Amino acid sequence: MKFFIDTANLAEIEAAHKLRLVDGVTTNPTLCSQVGCTDLTALYDHIRRICELVQAPVSAEVLSTASADMIAEAHRLAKIHEQVVVKIPMTPDGLQATRVLAREGIKVNQTLIFQPLQALLAAKAGAAYVSPFIGRLDDISQTGMELVEQIMTIFNNYGIETEVIVASVRHPLHVLQAALAGADIATIPYKALMQLINHPLTDIGLEKFLKDWQRS
Repeated sequence: MKFFIDTANLAEIEAAHKLRLVDGVTTNPTLCSQVGCTDLTALYDHIRRICELVQAPVSAEVLSTASADMIAEAHRLAKIHEQVVVKIPMTPDGLQATRVLAREGIKVNQTLIFQPLQALLAAKAGAAYVSPFIGRLDDISQTGMELVEQIMTIFNNYGIETEVIVASVRHPLHVLQAALAGADIATIPYKALMQLINHPLTDIGLEKFLKDWQRS
């Protein structure tokens, strides 16, 4: 399973990249606004810097809601860097835009997916990636990981090559569950990504080894 980091923070991306933990990056308008991207010029420059840093797929989301505007915006985003993947929301207009962009060879990450048939429709439209949001389903007392399991079953049934990005990850257990479900990718906030490394017994064991060595 590939690990993407879900952030627009360059310091977090660089730290994860140095550990060779980053296979890609996902951003969204909220994450970009948190790092001071207040206009399109700043946003596009920031996306370019992320692409140059990781040299791996970087999802950048459109801000338009009408299909023609999404397509035009996607063209601008795709010109930023060859690693840009355009995030398109799962709406009727979004599906129309995805079909056009996929035919043009522009990779699309269909985002804001909350039920398995949305993922199937996105795949049929030509999306390179689909992003089911599991944490937000957990927040409303649904089991988000069941969505991932259903999507993986459908995609495996039909040999669909669209990759599944498990999104809205909140903690390491989500990552474990995604791996057990056979998801292609988990996109993980920096804090949760670092938590994958840590375990209290590892720290206790290392401390004991070093103390024993010092006494010898």
